[in-house]
Amino acid sequence: MSTNSYGIRKKTKVILTHVVLGIVCLVVVAPVLFAFMKSTQTSTEIFSYPPKLFLGTAGFSNYITAWNDVNLGRLMLNTGFIALIVIAGKIVFSLFAALALVYFDFRFKNILFFFILLTIMLPVAVRIIPLYQLTRDLNWGNSYYALTVPFLASATALFLFRQHFMSVPNSIVDAARVDGASALRFLWSILLPMSMNIIGGLVVIEFVYMWNQYLWPLIILTSEKRKVVQLGMAELIQRGTAEGMMSWGSSMAGAMIVLLPPLIIVLILQEQFLRGIAFSQQK
Repeated sequence: MSTNSYGIRKKTKVILTHVVLGIVCLVVVAPVLFAFMKSTQTSTEIFSYPPKLFLGTAGFSNYITAWNDVNLGRLMLNTGFIALIVIAGKIVFSLFAALALVYFDFRFKNILFFFILLTIMLPVAVRIIPLYQLTRDLNWGNSYYALTVPFLASATALFLFRQHFMSVPNSIVDAARVDGASALRFLWSILLPMSMNIIGGLVVIEFVYMWNQYLWPLIILTSEKRKVVQLGMAELIQRGTAEGMMSWGSSMAGAMIVLLPPLIIVLILQEQFLRGIAFSQQK
């Protein structure tokens, strides 16, 4: 009897856990599902009362409108190109900087690392005006240089790589020195393969960060050819219909299209991303 009651309690606990988790997942996914349903509705269906929570009669016409009105395909290619350059640059520079801070001895090393960490605390509003003046003095306005170079240095990536390198056993370092491996060979053959989870997590974080860039491109860009996806979304939202009503259907459709690349990156690198987060929490 006690065994049966224990089994019932355990089964009930499992069921309740799954129900709670299902509710939480539904709450998290609800805004995306709502946006998807509205992206298929006409303006009349969107503004009807009570709200219609089902697929609309517009179908994929809103998606075609969103894709063609602001040329979302080109904007997504621009933003993806910028994101890939920034991700590659951040990883390379952070790897070399972490290697220097961990395995090389020089004066004021800890003080330098402290000042690097201080840059994390500087809000964007403090940096935006000096950065704009610098790019203007370098004649980088309205160029890919202005959209990529200011983001190549990352105190966060440097911190993660430094903490990871410090966790490498000294026996591995000593064995590499005995074998005569140079610093670059040690980085390429040993540290880099051991850092793939950190790199995967950084790729996800930095891609989403660059994909959502709005303020800096808005300030620095004047050319339509280099416009990024978030500027296109802002333009799409501001466009109205002939009746002067905001075209929320095409805006929601554009948001669903723009959501896809970050979602694909997260799905591909979710294992490395989760392992990278677990490592940072352990540290």
